[in-house]
Amino acid sequence: MARAFGVGSGLDRISSLALDRFRVQWLALASARNPGSSIAHAGAIASRDGIVRERDAAPSLAALGWSDFFAAQCEPHEAGLIPARVATVHRARMSAISPTGPIRLVLPVHAKTGDYTVGDWVLVEPCTDLLLRRLERKTVLARRVEGSKTPQLAGANIDTLFIVTSCNGDFNAARLERYLALVNESGAEPVILLTKADLVDGAQGFLDEAAALQRGLPVAIVNPLSGDAAAALAPWCGPGRTVALVGSSGVGKSSLVNALTGAGADAQETGDIRESDDKGRHTTTSRSLHAIAGGGWVIDTPGMRTLHVSDAASGLETLFAEITELSPNCRFRDCTHEHEPGCAVQAAVASGAVDPERLARWRKLDAENRARTPAAGAPRGRRR
Repeated sequence: MARAFGVGSGLDRISSLALDRFRVQWLALASARNPGSSIAHAGAIASRDGIVRERDAAPSLAALGWSDFFAAQCEPHEAGLIPARVATVHRARMSAISPTGPIRLVLPVHAKTGDYTVGDWVLVEPCTDLLLRRLERKTVLARRVEGSKTPQLAGANIDTLFIVTSCNGDFNAARLERYLALVNESGAEPVILLTKADLVDGAQGFLDEAAALQRGLPVAIVNPLSGDAAAALAPWCGPGRTVALVGSSGVGKSSLVNALTGAGADAQETGDIRESDDKGRHTTTSRSLHAIAGGGWVIDTPGMRTLHVSDAASGLETLFAEITELSPNCRFRDCTHEHEPGCAVQAAVASGAVDPERLARWRKLDAENRARTPAAGAPRGRRR
């Protein structure tokens, strides 16, 4: 019996058998374009009746990022459902990738696509492609925007988040700290990537300043247009791993996605930074999941011009570890580290152990986070 399956403006209704054949063709095409990709090793084969069978379910799911964390959430009665990874989220439709190929998800009645994000794992009913439920996320990147009561989801189940900035007027320590606070809160590993280093003298200064923003923070200089860009990012990529890129428009995020995926016909549109003000132009307008040529997955995100900090208390603690560790030594539990007597942080500033500019930025972000995070009022601190 035929059923609906939307693929752009082309196919409207095809049979389940034809759909399965389409998935086999998609896998073959992906393998030809990216021989080393995780799609190429998805392990799906077609039997004599044309239905896609799994050659080895574990490797294909593992290549998509499946792990024991997600498997443990599946109930015994859900054994017949298909795990799938959300690839795109639009206002009224969603797509996903399963071990057998791409799926145009059928959404339940009253489902809200805003409750899902790229990278989510969902359980899908076979034959109908009906989305039944979403699994708990291992990591999730979210931010609050003006006028929104709920955080805007930017990606889920991400292992490493590349914060991309360029060695020019776009480089801003205070803005990078905002990104770091949100990435820390998400549970993913933050890595700062510096682009356009070939256009300035003394790129080492940018690298040193970025590395000083957080303890143990990896920082790398990469040229998105060079042939070795993918190799430079290889330590954080690989089969089953998911990375994402965030940063201002025009700093090279889409070019890095092209380098990781091998570009080809699905190359992301790129745009340069304006020379007049070092501001970028938006070239990525939506989030999407792409297969990395050497294995793994990458999520490209639109540039963020406004980045508010909220729901990020633990992220700020990690970012400003030197302040976090000294706070318990202050005389007052609710010390603002500004004018209170017996403040251990102010004593460290006076001795040169803590940068006063860092303290000022911590105070600003901490106040912003408290103001923008919906929460019941906590009791005031008391003298120790």
